[in-house]
Amino acid sequence: MSPAETAGTVLGVIGVTLMVRQSVWGWPVGLVQVAVSAWVFHGARLYSDVLLQGCFFVLQAYGWWHWRRGGEGEGRPPVTRSAPRLVATWAVLGLVLTMLWGELMRRVTGAALPHWDAFILVFSLLSQWLQARKRLENWVGWMAVNSVAIGVYWARDLRGFAALYLLFLGMAIWGHVSWRRTMEEPRDA
Repeated sequence: MSPAETAGTVLGVIGVTLMVRQSVWGWPVGLVQVAVSAWVFHGARLYSDVLLQGCFFVLQAYGWWHWRRGGEGEGRPPVTRSAPRLVATWAVLGLVLTMLWGELMRRVTGAALPHWDAFILVFSLLSQWLQARKRLENWVGWMAVNSVAIGVYWARDLRGFAALYLLFLGMAIWGHVSWRRTMEEPRDA
């Protein structure tokens, strides 16, 4: 495992632990982690993951702002659940975008595992957005993403990241349970 992969792994564990605990400090840690990860993924020719890290950087900055300023009263938004119809819409949209992006990457780049890598890209973005909005469903998305990522990273000989995403899978389960305990009533938006 390279030093950059090690740094990305350690920062990832710290960042997700802070997210599970609903600490606003998870966002700046995440900013550094995604920058390091982009470097590693570029070297492994996982181009959708490189793009994903750039998008994550933007979403991390948004999440940091939203968690500090986006709630009512104290300034911290509560954990909520989305309406089932909205969740179904996101899932279908995510699958369509995965197919389209994966096919584009297969045709125009030398990307390794383009459709699986596209799944990681699309559903990570959806999950990250939901996490920034403090929606409980983000953890289910992360469980799916982490499961796929374990196989992709193992296949690309990124053993450290495969192990990290196995740990992330367990942490996503922990996050779901933890956030559910603090959740408020469902909203549609």
